[in-house]
Parts: sequence; C-alpha cells; structure tokens
Amino acid sequence: MNITCFDDLLQAARAQPTPQRLLFVFAQAELPADSTPAQRERFEQGEGGALVPFMCVDKDPAELQSFDQLAQEANAIGHPWGMVFAAAMSGPLGLPPRSEDAHAPLEAMIESIRQGQVGGYIPFNPRGQTVRLA
Repeated sequence: MNITCFDDLLQAARAQPTPQRLLFVFAQAELPADSTPAQRERFEQGEGGALVPFMCVDKDPAELQSFDQLAQEANAIGHPWGMVFAAAMSGPLGLPPRSEDAHAPLEAMIESIRQGQVGGYIPFNPRGQTVRLA
C-alpha cells in the first residue's frame, strides 16, 4: 500500500493480520549553533535545520479516528512541532502489543531521528500528509 496521508496509515495498520500499535515521535526543526550564514538564511526561508525529537506517544489504531485527533492531542501539550514520524509494531505471538511494549521501540526511534536515520519511518507534516525528506 502506498501511504500518502495519515488515513492511509490508519487503514494499513487496521488491515494487518496481526494487531498493531502505532508509534509517533514529534519533532521540530532547529538551527544548530554552529550553522553558517547560508544555513541560517535557508532556515529562515523554511528549509534545512536539524530535526529535534521532543515528544513521543504510542496508540492502538482503534484509539485514533483521524490525524486531527492526534494533532489536537499533541497541540494540547503546547510545544510547537513541524513533523511527526510514524512506525508500527506488532505484538508477540499475534497478541496485541501493549503500551509497555512500545517504550524501547520509541526510544530507538528518538535516537534514530537524532542521528538523522529516518528512512524506516513515515514522516507527516502538520496537515497529515507524508513528507519526502532529502
């Protein structure tokens, strides 16, 4: 399935033969302290910067009705975000994964994003559309 928006992700997660748990890491772009003037200019134009993860959550796909619901929950924290990375995990032996099972995978996602290794995740913008990262 080609995932182009958040609804595609929900549909795919719900269609899996084994129960899934969705993992989300929220991030924002920040300008590194050692950036060059050219990098600063690009950043001011909305390009570049480093993705900094600051919040994560796991959800059963049945808990989410839409991207708007997830975004509203995230916005209630009061910290601006520019991107959310998503992944899914299944439980052991076909059992539904528990929230406790998501802790280590979420920590691994956070560390991967910090290192710029985001290829295994689906990034969404604040409108719930997938983003292609260069």
